[in-house]
Amino acid sequence: MSDNIYDKLADEVDKIDKKSVKQSDDMNDTSEKPSVMAALLSENQTSLPAVGDSIIGEIIDIAANSVFVGIDPFGTGIVLGKEIKDGMGTGKLKIGDKISAVVIDQENDEGFIELSIREASYEKAWDNLEDKRDSEEKVFTKVLSANKGGLLIELNGISGFLPVSQLSSKNYPRVEDGDKNKIFAILKKLVGQELEVRILDADRETEKLIVSEKAAQKEKDRETVSSLKIGDVVEGEISGVVDFGAFIKFVAPGKDPAKVADDKKLEGLVHISELAWQLIENPRDVVKVGSKVKAKIIAIDDYKISLSIRALEKDPWSEVDKKYKVGDIVDGTAHKINRFGIFVYLDQDIHGLAHISEMAEVYPGKNLDELVKAGEKYLWKILSVEPATHRMGLVLAKKGDKSAPAKKEKAVKEEKATEKKAEKKPKKVSKKKVEKEKE
Repeated sequence: MSDNIYDKLADEVDKIDKKSVKQSDDMNDTSEKPSVMAALLSENQTSLPAVGDSIIGEIIDIAANSVFVGIDPFGTGIVLGKEIKDGMGTGKLKIGDKISAVVIDQENDEGFIELSIREASYEKAWDNLEDKRDSEEKVFTKVLSANKGGLLIELNGISGFLPVSQLSSKNYPRVEDGDKNKIFAILKKLVGQELEVRILDADRETEKLIVSEKAAQKEKDRETVSSLKIGDVVEGEISGVVDFGAFIKFVAPGKDPAKVADDKKLEGLVHISELAWQLIENPRDVVKVGSKVKAKIIAIDDYKISLSIRALEKDPWSEVDKKYKVGDIVDGTAHKINRFGIFVYLDQDIHGLAHISEMAEVYPGKNLDELVKAGEKYLWKILSVEPATHRMGLVLAKKGDKSAPAKKEKAVKEEKATEKKAEKKPKKVSKKKVEKEKE
């Protein structure tokens, strides 16, 4: 009897132990229960796309700040806020559109797969920009804003930069005094405009995008330039003056400037050395914007045109030897003193250099600024004249120096006649020498 009682008690204890173990196991199990979506996918042996994967879906609904996308067989995805933006500019999204998107969350708080159209289009955008860069394709871009260095633009939703130096001749801001604030004011007028550009650099690693309006115009300019030739004389208007010269806007010879639109005209550069025969320090002293001028084409390099105004004027150095001769003592203005010597103007067109070595030889131990002052007139002795290279060597004349006496015209003629006679007169050869040569 007692044995039966103990057996029953043992069975009850076993039941209690098993129950407590089960409760303990349940309490220690901290694993999350699978989501409804995960459970459904598990039943169908299908895995969710990973974060970063690209998928194709169909738009099934559009709300104020979200787009719902059907993604078979995974269910519904959602695109929120800024992630809706498509940099490729494919237009306004519509229900039924097929889109490409990137997974940014497998399941958000509402149970949707969270997607980004913006991120999917980013890689496509760079691929497209690199293709256009390599093919040198021209594209249109809108100017978003400006700074003192250039214009900020956008292509395929990616921000880029158009430097001032890469603007076309039409839009390049030529400010005579180079004032950056004035340049900025001109650049701001381009904000909102559409410009045709070419991509110079597209680097997705550094997110650098540089474009050029000037490069996009190159082919058009090259076609027009092909009708020009060196030596042509063109008539135009000074469109800009810079430290190194002046720009002239003109039309091809034979065309009426009044009938050619301003943006269809050509533009060439007159280097400072080609503005006039005299020495020029500041082009603004010689030409002004808006002045009508004629110029000669002296070089054509691809689509770049070099012009010369002075080429249409008589070279004053061609007859310099009639006015100035070696040994003459002449008046001249000390224009500028530098480490080479003293630049001297004898008249408006003819200038010379009193080299420091020549001055040191005649005035040993003296500094140039002790001898002369810029802007003052002095007497100078001409040491050399080279018309072909437009050079004249001078030295400050000493007191008592006189010009070398010029030969009288009659004496010069007699001297030349004697020289010619000497050239024509045959040399006498002795009879003995002739006989010796025959032997």
